[in-house]
Formats: sequence, structure tokens, C-alpha cells
Amino acid sequence: MLIDGHGRKVSYLRISVTERCNFRCQYCMPDKPFSWVPKENLLSFEDLFLFIKAGIDEGINKIRITGGEPLLRADLDKFIKMISDYRADLDLALTTNAYLLKPIAKKLKDAGLKRLNVSLDTLKPAIAQKIAQKDILKKVLEGIEEALRVGLKVKLNSVPLKGINDSEIIDLLEFAKSKNMNIRYIEYMENKFAKDKLQGLSAQEVQDIIATKYSFKSVGRVESSPAHLFELEDGYRFGIIDPHKHDFCEDCNRIRLTAEGMLIPCLYFDEALSIKESIQKGDVQGAVKVLKEVLANKPEKNKWSSDDENETSQRAFYETGG
Repeated sequence: MLIDGHGRKVSYLRISVTERCNFRCQYCMPDKPFSWVPKENLLSFEDLFLFIKAGIDEGINKIRITGGEPLLRADLDKFIKMISDYRADLDLALTTNAYLLKPIAKKLKDAGLKRLNVSLDTLKPAIAQKIAQKDILKKVLEGIEEALRVGLKVKLNSVPLKGINDSEIIDLLEFAKSKNMNIRYIEYMENKFAKDKLQGLSAQEVQDIIATKYSFKSVGRVESSPAHLFELEDGYRFGIIDPHKHDFCEDCNRIRLTAEGMLIPCLYFDEALSIKESIQKGDVQGAVKVLKEVLANKPEKNKWSSDDENETSQRAFYETGG
């Protein structure tokens, strides 16, 4: 069992397999040039798998593969199969923008992937192009349809932004509901890589918009989920991820690993330690020792929930997958 320095059980590993992304979303990396970390700098899937096996043996029971955009990394389905074959009952999921999803959805499902989180901020092509700086919506929607067709569970993630897509809160809810998908609205997390003067909607503002058409009740957080859930009168549930709330980090059970082997204790903080040298030498126990050191120093809470409303993270989300 993995326990952090505040007594929280850590059972969820998020693995970024690449920092590359084919979008340039305003709230993430709008001005970063299209560049590639040299392949030799990345941990191979075999190296990542060595660490994953050790993590599972230590108590990890949920793994999410992220990026950047993870579908940009070749043979991702083979990596997923390696993990699934080691532990078939693992909660194994993938976060993607779905632009490249349609041709590979069935391969991912057959490899053992169970769930997808898909970023969808709008249903309007022009707004999608404005946010991602690329004409993306048609392929994204096709990817979602194909994932559902092959039997993958799909959850939508949406970042509401003032003056950009805030008029689509209800439209996105109804779209998700019509496809039997859950949706989570994510409060914009201030970071130095985002577009200047970008403003997100608060959790309360999202609720107020939905309340203009639907009645709902609060369900709260389920176990260690970061989302606060709400239930419509017909039983459909939507969620809001609100990292600015003081209780957001109380039950945090997550640790993050980058494609270059950096273990990150918290999405907000820059502090990290590397397992790369240990794992490439086959010293699995050395890597586990680093893991436990990172957990011992895991912060109690992020700084978005501090009293300083101007806190801005220096963390590059495209390196950690959010």
C-alpha cells in the first residue's frame, strides 16, 4: 500500500506518454511551437511497464494514460495490452482530444482499454477552431461516435471560458446526455502557458446556467474523484471539477509520471524526482524508493485553493496530462 505524507492512500497513477499535442488550446499551450522531445529522452514502453508493474504490486489499481495527446505515440495499443495482460481487472483509462481516435478506437478496446475521457469544449466548429487553433470538431465527434460504437465508455471534459464557449454549457450537457455519456465541467486552472486574460467560469456560475433549465441536487464527491457530482431529476449525473475549493485535495489519491520519467506529486507544483536512471538500469526497487520519497513529500493541497486569487501555476499541463 502506498501512503503519502498526509496519510492519504495513493492508488491512482497517471502516465503521460508524450508531451506532444496536435492542438494549441488557449488554456494549455497556445503559443508553444510544434516541437518534439527527442525520442531517446523518453522512457520506452518497456521501461514504463517495469515501473507500472511495481506500482501495481504496491497498490496501484487505477491507471490513466495521458499526454500531451497520447494517440500521437505509435503503438499505444500494444502498451495498453501489456498493462491489461498484467492485471485484467485494472481500471485502465485514456484521456484524449479524440482527433486521431476513429481509426484506432477498436484496437484500443481490444487491447484492454476500458474508458476514455475526451476533451470537448464546444459543439460549434468555429469556436472549436478558436480554442484549439485548428479545424478539429468533425474528427473529434467522429472519434467519439466510433469509441461508443466499439463499446468504450466515454466521459466528456469541458473547460467553460467566459466570452468563448460559456453559452454552450447546457448544449454540451444535453449532447452528453443524449449519447449516455457523463460530462464534467472543469474550472479553468490558471497557468503561465495559457493565453493572457483568459477567464473561466466558476463552479457556481456553471450551476447557475444549468439551473435556468434543469433542477438538480448535489451528490458530492464519490470516493477520491476530483469531480463534485450533481443529479438531474431524471437521474442523469454531471460533474464539476473545482480545484479552487479548499476541500478539493482532501482525498487526493493521485501520482503522475511524465514521459521522461519525472514523478510529480501534485499537478500544481513543479517539484518532481526522476525514476529514469533507476528504471533504465533495471533497478525497480530504486524506482520504488523514489516513488515513496515523492509521496512522502506530496503537498497537502494545491495553491489554486489558497486565499490568493492570483495564484498561477508554473506547471506545463501538456507534460502531465492535467
